Amino acid sequence: MTEPFEAGIVLLVLVASSALGLIVQPYLSEHHRSRETMELIRLVVAMLVTFTALVLGMLTTSVKSSFDKADSGMKGFAAELIQLDESLRQYGGEAASAREHLRNYTAAVIASIWFEEAQPPSNYYPKGLPHGMSESLALGDKLNQVGLMIRQLEPQDAMHRQLVADCIQRFNRVTERRWQLIEDAGGVISVPFASVVILWLAIVFASFGLNAPRNALVCVTISIAAVSIASVIYLILDLDSPFTGVIAVSSHAMRGALAHLSR
Repeated sequence: MTEPFEAGIVLLVLVASSALGLIVQPYLSEHHRSRETMELIRLVVAMLVTFTALVLGMLTTSVKSSFDKADSGMKGFAAELIQLDESLRQYGGEAASAREHLRNYTAAVIASIWFEEAQPPSNYYPKGLPHGMSESLALGDKLNQVGLMIRQLEPQDAMHRQLVADCIQRFNRVTERRWQLIEDAGGVISVPFASVVILWLAIVFASFGLNAPRNALVCVTISIAAVSIASVIYLILDLDSPFTGVIAVSSHAMRGALAHLSR
């Protein structure tokens, strides 16, 4: 988990910036500490604060929207797995092997994404899978095996031919959902963009140090402000990784799908 580490770096940058301002403050000449100079600094900082507040607000909205999309996509993925299993169940005993592979695949997805939670019981899915919602050759091959088994079915009448067509269509939707979830897991925040925002915050906190009196209450207040901003950054980063971290997409939908497939 890198989000706490990255938020910790932001906290250190902000505290160090304000400390630098406090250290530099006594060494400034009277000319640089004049009323006009300080007023100009306050105007520039107010502009940066406004920009930063707007950007952080947009980032929060963007990552929350991305998180909700991933959560909705996972629920849709679980529903597609259930519908595919229902079509295979209706086909009959010849599709039992495909159903078993689909059940194994669903359990493997749960074990790989929510690896910190209780794993699905039994020993019927592969171990040692990569953690997280990422492209996995093992999981991809397991899902492709289900599609191959469906295409190998030999329907004997019109009803079973229609069921095979429905299964192929549903399998294609499952595959599309899987790739969409893999894409959504990548996050929306770029490193250069985040670096610029942190630079703005560092300048703002450095100005706090330049303008504030040097006493314990000021240091505590600036520290609380730095912790508050770092917690916001942590929240944004955590939401930007929808399948990891403290705030993550729930496994409830997939576990419900596995329970349905196991009947």
